[in-house]
Amino acid sequence: MHIEAIREYCLAKPFTSESMPFGDDTLVFKAAGKMFLLANLDGPLRISIKAKPEDVNERLEKYTEVIPAYHMNKQHWIAIEMEYVADTVLIKKWIDNSYNLILRSLPKRKRQELKLPF
Repeated sequence: MHIEAIREYCLAKPFTSESMPFGDDTLVFKAAGKMFLLANLDGPLRISIKAKPEDVNERLEKYTEVIPAYHMNKQHWIAIEMEYVADTVLIKKWIDNSYNLILRSLPKRKRQELKLPF
């Protein structure tokens, strides 16, 4: 999965925006103003996504392309070296999980304002 496919996939989600707050080499996708995916644009493509702590441990143990996310909370974020990924369906599922974790963590008032079902 290349950066344009990731970008299109993320931007198709409601309440999603993109920005480059950390410089020209990191693209950030936010759901309702909160980060759910970071992608480096310098060197081999690597994305960082949020996950439940138990999923972080499982993915680190099971997938060689998954590593701890640089500069992020290691209990909640993983990085994926995309050059080694063959299963794009799995990556899309993980992106969806990251997006949903962020939306579920919004304050109740914000979730109601956005008319989220949870």
